[in-house]
Amino acid sequence: MRPILLKGHERPLTFLKYNRDGDLLFSCAKDHTPTVWYAHNGERLGTYRGHNGAVWCCDVSRDTTRLITGSADQSVKLWDCETGVQLHSFNFDSPARAVSFAEGDKLVVITTDPFMEQQSAIHVKNIEGDRSKQNSDSVLTITGPQGRINRVLWGPLNKTLISAGEDGTIRIWDAETGKCLKESDPDTGHQKVITSMSKSADGSHFITGSHDKSAKLWDTRTLTLLKTYVTERPVNAAAISPLLDHVVIGGGQEASQVTMSDRRAGKFEAKFFHKIFEEEIGGVKGHFGPINALAFNPDGRSFVSGGEDGYVRLHHFDADYFHIKM
Repeated sequence: MRPILLKGHERPLTFLKYNRDGDLLFSCAKDHTPTVWYAHNGERLGTYRGHNGAVWCCDVSRDTTRLITGSADQSVKLWDCETGVQLHSFNFDSPARAVSFAEGDKLVVITTDPFMEQQSAIHVKNIEGDRSKQNSDSVLTITGPQGRINRVLWGPLNKTLISAGEDGTIRIWDAETGKCLKESDPDTGHQKVITSMSKSADGSHFITGSHDKSAKLWDTRTLTLLKTYVTERPVNAAAISPLLDHVVIGGGQEASQVTMSDRRAGKFEAKFFHKIFEEEIGGVKGHFGPINALAFNPDGRSFVSGGEDGYVRLHHFDADYFHIKM
C-alpha cells in the first residue's frame, strides 16, 4: 500500500472530509486555507481563500455544491465548491469549532468556543438555496455544556443533535427545542477530552476518540455504549469503515511529551481495529507527528490521514486488505 503524499498545507492538519461521491477530498489546517483535492490521485484542485485564522472543521453538502468551514477567526463561511467563491459568512463573538450540514442541507449546526465572557454554544442556522436570501439568523441556540464543544453531529431525521467535547460527556439534544435528552454515562463514557466524533455510513452508530487513550462506539438513538477500543496513546481521530467491520484510530501525544514516554508512543500510526471483536488488525505508519484527522472514502477502498506534520497521506488499500481473516 503506497501512500500518496498530499503537500499543500504549511501547518498541522485539523480535519478531513470526503464528499458523498468519494471523488473529492476537503482538508482543513491551521493555515488559513481549506483545500480540495482529487481523491483518486491526490491532485490539488484548488483552495478556498478568505479565512483569517486556523480552520478547525468543514462539511460538504450532499450534492457537492456547498462547502462550509468553521474557523478561529470567529467566522463560519459558506463557499461555492466549484468556483471557490464565498457565498456567506456567519460571524460570531468567539472562535467557531465544529460545523455539520443537516440531512437535506437546509440547516447547519455550528459550535462556538468559550471566549472572554462568552460561554460555549451550539447554533443552528438556515441555509438558503437562493444566496440572495441567505442571512445569519439562528433557528436555535443552545448553551450549557462547560468547556469547548469539539464535535457536533445531526441525529436521525435531523430530530436530534449530538455534541461532545472537553468535559468528556456526549449529549443528545432535541433539535427543535434545544432540550438535553440524554447524556453519556460518566462511568462507562470517556474520562478525558473527546477530540473526534464520526458517524457510520448508515448513521445508526458513531465513534468517538478521546485523550483517555480509547475510542468508543455508541448507538446514535439510545446512546448505548457498544464497543471500546483501547490504544496506548491519546486518540485525536477515529473513523468507521463503510465497507468492512473495521475502525481506524489515530493520535499521538504533543511534541513536548514525546521523549517522556516509551518508544512505541513516538511512532504515530493509524491503527485498524475490528469493529465487532475490538481486536487490533494492523497499523499504517508514516506521519512524523500525531495524526489529527482520519477519514474513509465512502466506497471503503481507501482512507486518508492528516498529521501535525502538515501532510495528508492518501492510502488505497491493497487487495489482501479485503480478505483479512480474524
